[in-house]
Amino acid sequence: MDSGKIMHRRKPDIPVIRPRASDKKPHILEVGVKNLELSKVIRLLEDPLTANLKERHLFVLKKLLKRSQFGFLLKELTDIAKILNVCAEKVTDHCEYVPILCEALQICRLPFLKEKASDELNYAQNVIEFLSHMGYLMRVSHAEVRQQIVESVKSFYGCVAPRQLLDGLQPTSPGYRLQLLERSDLAQTLLLSLAAVENQPAIKLQLLQTLQILSSSSDMNCARILNAQGAETTCLHMNEPDPSGWVLFRSSEILWNLLERGSKEVTAQLSRMECVIPLKEAFLHQLMNSSRHSDLQLRNDLLVMTTLIAGNPSCLLIESLFAKQLVVLATFPELKSYNPLVRNLKLAYNNEDLKMKKLLLNLLVLMSKDFAALQLYKEERVMLALLTLVKPPAASPAASPAASPAASPAASPERRSASLQWSSLQREELQLHALATLCTVAPLMLDDYMACQGNASLLLLLDWCVAQDAFFGQSHGSHNGGGRGSMKAQMRHCIRVLRSVTSLGEDSVNQDFCDQGTINQFLGILMQMEASPDEEDVVTLEIKSDIQLILSALCENDMHRKELFGSDGVEMAIHFLKKGCDKFYSGLGHNKLILSTVDSVRSCIVGCYTTEDYFLAKEGACLLLDLLSSSPRCVHCIVLAALLELCDNPNARSHVLSWRDAGGQTAPTLLLHLWRDEEEELKVSRNRHGGIADPQRPILSQYQQEDGQLSFPASIPSAAVLELSENLRLKIYSIFYKLGFQELPGLSRKHYVTLSIVRRYLDFKVSEVWDEIRRELSLDGVRPITPDGEALGTICRIAEDTASRVAAEQNSILEQQEKEDAGEAELLYTEMKSHCMQQELITKSWDRYVSRTSNYEILKEVKAQRKKYIESSRPKAKHQNAAVHPKEHFVGQVMSVERTGAQGPAGVKLTIARVPIKAAGHDHVGATSQDPEYFSTVSEKD
Repeated sequence: MDSGKIMHRRKPDIPVIRPRASDKKPHILEVGVKNLELSKVIRLLEDPLTANLKERHLFVLKKLLKRSQFGFLLKELTDIAKILNVCAEKVTDHCEYVPILCEALQICRLPFLKEKASDELNYAQNVIEFLSHMGYLMRVSHAEVRQQIVESVKSFYGCVAPRQLLDGLQPTSPGYRLQLLERSDLAQTLLLSLAAVENQPAIKLQLLQTLQILSSSSDMNCARILNAQGAETTCLHMNEPDPSGWVLFRSSEILWNLLERGSKEVTAQLSRMECVIPLKEAFLHQLMNSSRHSDLQLRNDLLVMTTLIAGNPSCLLIESLFAKQLVVLATFPELKSYNPLVRNLKLAYNNEDLKMKKLLLNLLVLMSKDFAALQLYKEERVMLALLTLVKPPAASPAASPAASPAASPAASPERRSASLQWSSLQREELQLHALATLCTVAPLMLDDYMACQGNASLLLLLDWCVAQDAFFGQSHGSHNGGGRGSMKAQMRHCIRVLRSVTSLGEDSVNQDFCDQGTINQFLGILMQMEASPDEEDVVTLEIKSDIQLILSALCENDMHRKELFGSDGVEMAIHFLKKGCDKFYSGLGHNKLILSTVDSVRSCIVGCYTTEDYFLAKEGACLLLDLLSSSPRCVHCIVLAALLELCDNPNARSHVLSWRDAGGQTAPTLLLHLWRDEEEELKVSRNRHGGIADPQRPILSQYQQEDGQLSFPASIPSAAVLELSENLRLKIYSIFYKLGFQELPGLSRKHYVTLSIVRRYLDFKVSEVWDEIRRELSLDGVRPITPDGEALGTICRIAEDTASRVAAEQNSILEQQEKEDAGEAELLYTEMKSHCMQQELITKSWDRYVSRTSNYEILKEVKAQRKKYIESSRPKAKHQNAAVHPKEHFVGQVMSVERTGAQGPAGVKLTIARVPIKAAGHDHVGATSQDPEYFSTVSEKD
């Protein structure tokens, strides 16, 4: 049976169902009965006595392949690999073995066969070794064998249906062979075979296609290819002569697959000179000879690979002269050049050319990290080309930076405007990309930037962005973050460039800005954007915060610019401070806007008395305190810094001390609360009242104690010094120092305990530094001389005594607080007791009144008693010889109760009626002169 005919009868698109044993044909059963022992076949091929029996060999091998026409058994793969290896060695002298190898490799396309389900696991290592041996067969120079190998490997990733199988055999699972292929050496062996097929273009193309499939299917395959220097090998063979043009395409696809799964290692290999030069040649070839869309795409793919290489610090783009050619292309067609590369270059201005242009601009950003690349930028006038790209579409040539007097006189006739070629959408995308590139490149090339009047160009673009009848953006590019129908994207990137330039603090650049009225222009843009009815979005908030940062950079160290900031700037700052921090965590950028606003107050207002006074008159200090009380902890540092510098103004103290929040809290109270929160965050040792718990470490944080056993070199600040800038305590102390520690409103005894620590903070910090010096000397094994040691000891003792005195003062404050609390409790108790007595008297009076009004007998008795009192109270005739009347005593009766509003018993006023009591021996008690009915009622006024 011819094995080739069997392969042609196979129908891979139709699933084959294994027939039952009763339905099998007799000749299939006959084949299954015949059994060949593979060990005897190997002995026949290798035994010196039978090694030359070629006809016998071919007969047995054909018989073996005929028996295995449905696939190789897993348990026989090791012996099959040995047989194929022997045949590969004999092919050199006897080409008759070539068909045997080809037919065996065709059988390898079929799934392997197993007798039991456990065979897949038991013979996994045998399969791995067999697949590796398949790759080793690439050493056979015959094209038919190599073609069968690559075709067999490609078939692993296709749907090959098994043929009719012998009874008791099953094909392996579809993914079984692919999983084991990843663990074999097949992928890297095929890669290394590229050098062997240089003279076989068709085989080389198929081999590259196979490597493309292997690299796209598995990360493990990519790792093995990279371990065999796959990226470098692919680059070395990508520019070999190829009439079909597919070699470069397949090579680039392999590199893409490797980059997607191992970019760092791939870029490391491609950064070598051996790879950069082939990439350069391939790109330039595609640049000059591409016309089809697929060729243009391949050109851009090669440029993307170059971009990835440029991000590697060790790349050799400049040394290979590839960088110079890329820079020349980046300035084309904006600037005309006599470089042979672009002299005859023509662009179609389609989308692929637009992508290439954007990739070249991106390369300028990546290569700018190298100083040598900046020199290339100067030579090729990159700054002029970028500023030409960012021109507003309606700008006239006279207003462009290329026509400026500072530019080169020869630049104007050499300039080739791309605005006549690129469409409006393409121009907008290039404009945005050029602005993004300038954001990185302009700070590195300030001389060229100023020579091309970059400030004027960008301010002209900014005016165009804020104009009412300006061009509306329609681009879909990655930098068009402002959305279609608006100019926010252009404004956003323009402001970014200005911020990156001004943040350097270069006097000539910033002065040029101010000379053109930038401060008033930016203030007008800010208030214009605030007056807009549009809702705030990420882009709008970023523009506002960037403008404030630019103003801060311009005015920070110049008094005249702060005066130019003036009342309009103060109004702007007040407006943004009034917004508060309610939207701090909105995610849109309000947090950045708050920080930039406070920074503008500190840089543009504080330091100039005229703007400071106007800011204070507008309640600016109170707004800062409002922000301090309501903002999260991350904002406190910058707000305290602004407030601290503002307190240098003599008028600020009254504003700060008069501030109250919604709960009535004063500024000193707020600052002391922040101090306690800060110490709690630092885990400073304090007692339950907030006082000093350890006089030896009055302000030492737990983190400093953990670093106490470390010794720092002289060039590095110690923990005690670094602590000053890492928390808020120094700023709070400085503010109290300027406000004073006396006559502070709203403080309780608890606040005075904390204030006693704040007052001594500087003394404690000085002693902490000296203690740290002594500890580091001890750790380094250095013993100071006796006078210095005594001085250090004295300083530490003085500091400890100071802390002990502060602790005693705090205890005294707490004791006084306890006494006051006890006095208030006693007064409250007295008032409660008086109130209870009053209630008892009222109750008794009411009971007497009820008894008189409800019982007639009692009422008659009381009435009769009153008459007796009246009779007894009338004056009698005096006799001259009468004895002296005995002295009368009076007993008071509560008639009414009034409250005067005072605290305690002093606030209760009682009205008492006096009843005379006669001397002993009298039977009746005289009545008073008051109305009898008055005695029977009691009134209470509360």
